[in-house]
Amino acid sequence: MVFKRRDKRSWLRILGETVWPRGGWGRAAIYVKHRIRRLPDKPHRIARGIFAGVFVSFTPFYGLHFLTAFIVAKVVGGNILAALLATFFGNPITFPIIAAISLRMGYWILGLEVPHAARELSHAAHEKIGERLMHTFSGAFADLWTNFVALFTDDVANWHRLGLFYHEILLPFLVGGILPGFIAGLVAYQVTLPLITAYQNRRQLRLKRKLEEIRSAGHRKISEPGH
Repeated sequence: MVFKRRDKRSWLRILGETVWPRGGWGRAAIYVKHRIRRLPDKPHRIARGIFAGVFVSFTPFYGLHFLTAFIVAKVVGGNILAALLATFFGNPITFPIIAAISLRMGYWILGLEVPHAARELSHAAHEKIGERLMHTFSGAFADLWTNFVALFTDDVANWHRLGLFYHEILLPFLVGGILPGFIAGLVAYQVTLPLITAYQNRRQLRLKRKLEEIRSAGHRKISEPGH
């Protein structure tokens, strides 16, 4: 096949590149920017899709951000592909900051005690929150697996870590991420809408000039003697 990859990637490599793309996240951001502004859709629909993708980045549904972005984009009438691309707003570099902001907001709204690591906004505190998230996530998934195995053995199901994950991470993150996610998405919408509009207008102007040049060249050729 013409478009088949020469270097076939293993599943391990594909998984690794979802965490850290080949060329780094800077190169991935440049690709996403060029891909979004060249989408064949109206500027306001593309901007709404970007809103959806950025908003979803503030939700705790890791592994389901594409699906969630698709649903939100459908609800707000945004471009689906723009929404999927905009979920890259949430990446290993920004996730600790997003988690810190969302959790702090969630703890405040729910009236819960804020963990010491979440009280600070330093880079080290964000790393601690990221480590805490990974630890709680792994504990919750370990409980799910252990309880699944318990269905077929004599082991007793234990939901302690899963309950801890729900009350300390999932619920505060979900509640607290709504407002900052909406604000970040709205800022992204307001910033990208005029940029995409200007880019599409310039592109249409270039195409119009190119067509006029082709027509002028055709007219000159016809008007030449012997034609």
